[in-house]
Amino acid sequence: MLELDFYGTLVAASLVLLLGRGLVTRVNFLRIYNIPEPVAGGLVVALLLLGLRGFFDVHVQFDTSLQSPLMLAFFATIGLSADMASLRKGGRVVAIFLCAVTGLLVVQNALGIGLAKALGLDPLMGLLSGSIALSGGHGTSAAWGATFSEQYGLASATELGMAAATFGLVLGGLIGGPVARLLISRVQTPGVEQEVPVLPKGFEQPNKERLITPFSIVETLALIAVSMMVGTLLTGLLKGTAFELPTFVCVLFVGVVLRNGLALCGLYQVFEREVSVLGNVSLSLFLAIALMSLKLWDLAALALPFVILLTAQTLVMALFAVFVTFRAMGSNYDAAVLAAGHCGFGLGATPTAIANMQAVTQRYGPSHVAFLVVPMVGAFFIDIINVIVIKLYLALPFFTTL
Repeated sequence: MLELDFYGTLVAASLVLLLGRGLVTRVNFLRIYNIPEPVAGGLVVALLLLGLRGFFDVHVQFDTSLQSPLMLAFFATIGLSADMASLRKGGRVVAIFLCAVTGLLVVQNALGIGLAKALGLDPLMGLLSGSIALSGGHGTSAAWGATFSEQYGLASATELGMAAATFGLVLGGLIGGPVARLLISRVQTPGVEQEVPVLPKGFEQPNKERLITPFSIVETLALIAVSMMVGTLLTGLLKGTAFELPTFVCVLFVGVVLRNGLALCGLYQVFEREVSVLGNVSLSLFLAIALMSLKLWDLAALALPFVILLTAQTLVMALFAVFVTFRAMGSNYDAAVLAAGHCGFGLGATPTAIANMQAVTQRYGPSHVAFLVVPMVGAFFIDIINVIVIKLYLALPFFTTL
């Protein structure tokens, strides 16, 4: 057993990002299909660790204590980037995208339950491999897995849910780029070169130069820290109530209130470019740690019928993004970027969605609409709607009789 401490894990994550950048730069396939750099580097390391475990019985353990703070810092920057005036202007687009997202939740669960029954599995396994693990992610899988085990008697529900969420995280980062490339071939792109240099907004093009100062960094770090602290306290207050929400949603909400409250009072204007820089650092390191820490042997241990369920879900996600999300959002370049983002959080998580969209916009040009809509829908609304959809499915006759 080789255990890496906090510093060793941080070094490894940094090297994973450098490896990912080198791979995407040099391997045409990865560049052409817009595979995010953390995904490319993280998967190579995860595969290497799988080989070391299988052939040499070498186990590598990372210190993942930094993973949760990085994720919360990322969602804090999402909230601090949310200008309510801009959100009001994009209200119609947000509403349409939210309808498309809700439609996918319904489809994922219907497909999971239908295939589970056809394969002779417990329909709860179909629900677990639907929106719970895929659109919900690891946190939702852990919560519902415990419920399925305790209330419905489904053995190893938590383990199955976590493995399915891991499967989705990997595939969500892999199919977004190819889906976007297919769709972009049908539309006109804005191009990354512009006659008048324009600083990118939010998280669109993380490699563009941004002007920063030491004092402004301290100000922005303070805003992020306050969002994380108050969001965590709010989560504790809401725990056990009808309004209970995941910690990252509360952190994002506090960021939104903080940014817009300070602006409304005329006290402070958030430095968006710097929020973007720190958010992208948090995002990249979070994804690197998450992907290099993947226990791919857990996926290998999944039963064949469950693998069939998840493979079908991946195919349906790609088809849904092409034929529903893309068309519903206007069949243009912004719609293609939104489809890539939908693949990210429809199978994995919001950080994966942002990474997918960054890989696309770095190559083809900015999409303000996508980076306005996806973070709010993928990080805030989807968890609330997912709970409602799951509970409606559990009210079906063949679940109530279990």
